[in-house]
Amino acid sequence: MVAGVIAAVAAQRSALDAINRRLERLEEQAGHQQRANLAMQQRQHWELLSKAIDDPELAEVLDYFEEPVSAQKRRQYLFANAQYTNLLCYYRIGNIPLDEFFMHARGMFQNPHMRDYWEATRPQRASLRGTEEAKLGEMIDDLLSQLDEADTDEWWVVGTPPTET
Repeated sequence: MVAGVIAAVAAQRSALDAINRRLERLEEQAGHQQRANLAMQQRQHWELLSKAIDDPELAEVLDYFEEPVSAQKRRQYLFANAQYTNLLCYYRIGNIPLDEFFMHARGMFQNPHMRDYWEATRPQRASLRGTEEAKLGEMIDDLLSQLDEADTDEWWVVGTPPTET
């Protein structure tokens, strides 16, 4: 009887192990699919922005800035959006960790056009409260404040890169 119980428990254990392995594979596949979906969405975003950058009439559709901007400034903002969104996508799909996102952003926002874009899109970012993108935006806002207040021209040392939590 004891041998029968041991055999039944061993069989159940084996079945549970197989189920656990299958669940792990399914979770891994879901992660790969999510990253693939984000990459596809990024590609579509770039295609739409490219059309708007190339065609002033289409660019007018994306003019949601509170202050009127020239066609040239709108094109710059669209390209700035593409740059930032690309960096954001790299982070979200796992190509770069959070500290590297921070370091790239620190360099990217040395450009005055990127800073103008960031300020012009503040109202749109405010609508993202509670999202991962909002948290990253707040991190960049803090970084820009630190850069503005820094007593050094060595911008690459300003701010402490965050760590993943």
